[in-house]
Amino acid sequence: MKNRSIAAAAIAASLLFVACGDDEDTSATTAAVETTMAPDGTDAMAEGDIVAVASANPDFSTLVAAVGAAGLVETLQGPGPFTVFAPTNDAFAALPAGLVDKLLLPENKDVLVQILTYHVVAGQVMAADVTAGDVPSVEGSPITITVDGGVKLNGSANVVATDVAASNGVIHVIDAVILPPGLDVSTL
Repeated sequence: MKNRSIAAAAIAASLLFVACGDDEDTSATTAAVETTMAPDGTDAMAEGDIVAVASANPDFSTLVAAVGAAGLVETLQGPGPFTVFAPTNDAFAALPAGLVDKLLLPENKDVLVQILTYHVVAGQVMAADVTAGDVPSVEGSPITITVDGGVKLNGSANVVATDVAASNGVIHVIDAVILPPGLDVSTL
């Protein structure tokens, strides 16, 4: 149970850092995320936990399914706080063909947990507090954050929406799934 809590915290934190990127309002992702924001464009009231907020947004349906398959729902419903860098459905769709389906299989649960917890950082990190550098994920490996020309994770995932509030942390939306260093998903 303790390992699951640590893994969930890592997932939440990783997702948070991912969401601290570019705030372009022209993308479909940003439009979908705005459904969790107040009409005036400020953070939505934190009426639900990380899982509830993500579940209420159809652009996170793949992420929500993965969190369920990994057994991390209870962890991400815990007190936190968590920062989650949340990949959109399009981010998951950009993975190699068939990979998401393979990751959701029970025999690949450990790999899925590793990937998801890599998207979580312990604590609540708002976009205004993000700085360049390496940040430890809940998974244990560092996430490299750059801030030149928008916030990026590991040089490949752009943060496309930030500060989506939850009662136990914050979600930052990213446009790519990031993988922990050394993880080879081609063997699945």
